[in-house]
Amino acid sequence: MAGKIPLVDYLVLDDGSPHLVARRCQDCGALYLDRRNACAHCGAAGEDQFTSQRLADEGVLRAFTIVQRAAPGVPAPFISAIVDLDGGGRVNANLLDVDPDPEKISLNSRVRLTTYPVATDDEGTEAVAFGYVLA
Repeated sequence: MAGKIPLVDYLVLDDGSPHLVARRCQDCGALYLDRRNACAHCGAAGEDQFTSQRLADEGVLRAFTIVQRAAPGVPAPFISAIVDLDGGGRVNANLLDVDPDPEKISLNSRVRLTTYPVATDDEGTEAVAFGYVLA
């Protein structure tokens, strides 16, 4: 049976609408998109020190760069962006469906999460990535 799998562990596809989940330090509230044994902000240690927190699907475009050259097989140019999410959290992802022209991109623009397929295996299972589009 063909299905979908997320390209990264913090992208959740099977719990309603696609969303991102961070690890939140219970002592200081710092958010991380990867597994943690200790908090880089306050130093609190232990896997049980972290809880899962669903991140907002929308945010603000904080910074971007237009990448002109990429690894073989990666289409360029593309827009790499930093997004400050509503309610906390910051993520680096591609800005999609916008011409890679700095005149067409404005800092502080509202953006929203989207997903897209990046590859399909021989059994029809789709690998899914995330990015952001202008809201």
